[in-house]
Amino acid sequence: MFNNKEVLVTGGLGFIGSNLCIELVRQGAHVTIIDNMLPRQGGNLFNIRDIVGNVTVNISDVRNQLSMNHLVKEKDYVFHLAGQVNHVDSMKNPLQDLEINCQGTLVLLEALRHFNRDARVIFAGTRGEYGSSVSLPVDEDHPTNPKGVYAVTNLTAEKLVLVYDDVFKIKGICLRITNTYGPRHQMAHDEYGVFNWFIRKAMDNEEIPVMGDGRILRDFLYVEDLINSMIKVATTEEAYGNVFNVGTGIPVSFFDLARKIVAVAGSGRTKFTEFTQERKEVEPGDYYADITRIKKITGWAPAISLDEGIARTIDFYRQFRREYW
Repeated sequence: MFNNKEVLVTGGLGFIGSNLCIELVRQGAHVTIIDNMLPRQGGNLFNIRDIVGNVTVNISDVRNQLSMNHLVKEKDYVFHLAGQVNHVDSMKNPLQDLEINCQGTLVLLEALRHFNRDARVIFAGTRGEYGSSVSLPVDEDHPTNPKGVYAVTNLTAEKLVLVYDDVFKIKGICLRITNTYGPRHQMAHDEYGVFNWFIRKAMDNEEIPVMGDGRILRDFLYVEDLINSMIKVATTEEAYGNVFNVGTGIPVSFFDLARKIVAVAGSGRTKFTEFTQERKEVEPGDYYADITRIKKITGWAPAISLDEGIARTIDFYRQFRREYW
């Protein structure tokens, strides 16, 4: 599907971006990666060790107009994954969130408007744009009422992509992605999501701290399924101009998740702990996705079970843990 296509991936050295680049290279794409490698933002050159000779890496920033004006030229697809993704940092330093997620997206779109209106844009947003769920499962027509700055800036970036699709005919797709886990995710702390951090705790035979009563529900998606959804929407003409939920549609409580990780890892144990004030302020409660729209329009559906995804993730970190701890 991507053989000989020119593809730009912003944030391509991060967790999702690197997994996407590996699949694009496998499909024969000519991949250019842009990543600013800011500390704590997830960029890791080890992530692309298997494809480093098959991609072009540009250490730059989506906020840099000169860089983006040059990099978008002659690209067939732009997967826009660069973003500030730390919920806690977004509340501590909201101006950085605004600059990276909103200004960065606008700089990219303006570069496309002036230098390459034929490129197709796939934007990676977050299920956090919905905020607290009014009804479950959550479909794309659910109200958007973000609880944190990170989710607000993602929603704004999504709206910008859709405006440029409508007004300037730069074809765009926006994804609202659920909690994603799998290989190539940092595990040093829990501020980008607790799933892989739970796995680290289990692998180290430590206590997995489950906040509150552990009953909050989430929709956990294995990264390979997410990458396949991105490939599928990008190559489906009818998908452009749309917003799609990407998830499994299967609710799992944090307590059940922790127990499952302990069982698959064969080590670790669970304990209950109180929410930190910072987490309590942005906790939206239960969420799981209605994925009817993406199934209907593209035919995509998740294929990796939670047990299999956990096992694959643990196997990866047993080999390469020193690169991610």
